[in-house]
Amino acid sequence: MRETSGTRVFRVVTIVVLSLFTIFPIWVMVTSSVKPLGEVLDSFTWWPKNITFQPYIDIWNTVPLAQYFVNSLIVCTAATGVSLVIAVFAAYAVSRWRFRGRSVFTTTVLSTQMFPGILFLLPLFLIFINITQATGIPLIGTRLGLVITYLTFVLPFAIWMLAGYFDGIPRELDEAAKVDGTGAMGALWHVLLPAARPGLVAVGIYSFMTSWGELLFASVLTNGPTQTLAIGLQQYSTQVNVYWNQIMAASLVVSVPIVIVFLVLQRSFVAGLTAGAVK
Repeated sequence: MRETSGTRVFRVVTIVVLSLFTIFPIWVMVTSSVKPLGEVLDSFTWWPKNITFQPYIDIWNTVPLAQYFVNSLIVCTAATGVSLVIAVFAAYAVSRWRFRGRSVFTTTVLSTQMFPGILFLLPLFLIFINITQATGIPLIGTRLGLVITYLTFVLPFAIWMLAGYFDGIPRELDEAAKVDGTGAMGALWHVLLPAARPGLVAVGIYSFMTSWGELLFASVLTNGPTQTLAIGLQQYSTQVNVYWNQIMAASLVVSVPIVIVFLVLQRSFVAGLTAGAVK
């Protein structure tokens, strides 16, 4: 159907309004990060009167941002890697084998996405305490406990996504690989994983981004030495003052890894989501 002039104008206006709505907070964040604190607290201006990059230096001294950065990087990388490994084998089993309880398993996996995360906070906290008392392995206030926590809400999506990918790969390829002398694991490694590479990238980016910005569980299950960036940003607000320029500068620095990862893998990420949805 041919687009009319009125429809074209409406589309352009809508895109411009939405773009401004998205760009405005980013512009305020960038300009506030290069203002002195007094200028930020004084009155709002579209452009800094006195540009300074001192907030980007002070953010590393006001709070131990480097330590929080390392904690987030370790936790998110571990959660992403472990979720990919487990999801690959779980999705392979769901896609290629028919076993008792298969439908119950897939339904349960998807049903976990229906509930808000706060419902799982107290049960996980109590489970971690009981595990620590029984085994002596500390899970509260450690990176290990946070990684396990992130797996609980990252894995369901990863399994569902990869299972859809594997379902879209013809089973004849598995059979051909087995005829050539490889077993089930060989078919998975040499046939399914290369074909499902966009899905793996999409799942990896989703897992990393979800873990990187998580706040609720990190605020309860971590302490000073193991706090992540999401918690560390709150410490720029003290009882005496709020360092708004440092908060903006730190927020931009924290966003850099996610932006870089997304820009580098954007094409594979979009292809992975669209192909997985179709399959």
